[in-house]
Amino acid sequence: MATQKYLVFLRNTPGKQEPPSPAQMQEMYAAFNAWKEKFKGSIVDMGGRLKPGGKILTASGVTDGPFAEAKEVVGGYMVVAAENSDRAVEIARECPGVVRPGASVEIREIAGP
Repeated sequence: MATQKYLVFLRNTPGKQEPPSPAQMQEMYAAFNAWKEKFKGSIVDMGGRLKPGGKILTASGVTDGPFAEAKEVVGGYMVVAAENSDRAVEIARECPGVVRPGASVEIREIAGP
């Protein structure tokens, strides 16, 4: 069965979050590693978290961004391969810590050549 690539944007609401305890971090890493192993055949690019700041390029020039007024910002990304968008959603949904209050996930099919 043919597979397509999907770009998964991890969006967060800006603001302070309580850092997890060392025990919570261990649990999170264990769950994340189990997810990576389960879907290793579908993860094309694990992507990663994005650092704050960056640049916004428009026709009128370059400014610093993202803008603080944004309701949500892209905090990370990954690329997955799946036979259809429902499967891509399933892969993203099972990633620990991705679907939570104050966050959302946008999944977009990457157009072929």
